[in-house]
Amino acid sequence: MAREIHDSLGHSLTVFNLHLEAALRLLQSDPAEAKEFILEAKQLGKTALKDVRQSVASLRLNPLQEQSLENAIASLIDDFQKSTAISPTYHLNLKRSIPGDIKIAVYRIVQEGLTNIFKYAKPTEVDIQIQTATDLQLIIKDNGIGFSLNQNTSGFGLQGMRERTQALGGTFKIETAPGAGCKIIAHFPLPKV
Repeated sequence: MAREIHDSLGHSLTVFNLHLEAALRLLQSDPAEAKEFILEAKQLGKTALKDVRQSVASLRLNPLQEQSLENAIASLIDDFQKSTAISPTYHLNLKRSIPGDIKIAVYRIVQEGLTNIFKYAKPTEVDIQIQTATDLQLIIKDNGIGFSLNQNTSGFGLQGMRERTQALGGTFKIETAPGAGCKIIAHFPLPKV
């Protein structure tokens, strides 16, 4: 989440300030050009406000808000489909009840995974699997451009997914390579019944 705020809001506000500075410099010598910079800054301000609203919504304490994990993830998938025209396949096989903290972690990992796929992967297929037996396993897989783990493991999104999983005693793994898509696997231990 921190990286998303930094990358989106930070960038918008930096460019916003540069446009305003340029407009102030040009105000006397070239009012028409100054006006163009102000209009562009206005649009950047709108974008920054939208980014703030999205970040605040994402930071809610319980993103599930009394809805089931199934419905919350279906909503994420629906939003993804509307934004990308890609219809992810979604396999859900829950044979056990899931503690609330694990539900939230799974939701957040799917949310961040779909965000990363939307922003970077350029896939034609996305598959999400959530299943329980003795434990819970989450797999998010795409056939996009992939990346080198050596070059892209410090991002806040991937780091956040790993930290969420490990904080609940789970394991987190990424399988990817340039041109080979990406597969995220999060495994959460469930309480013994």
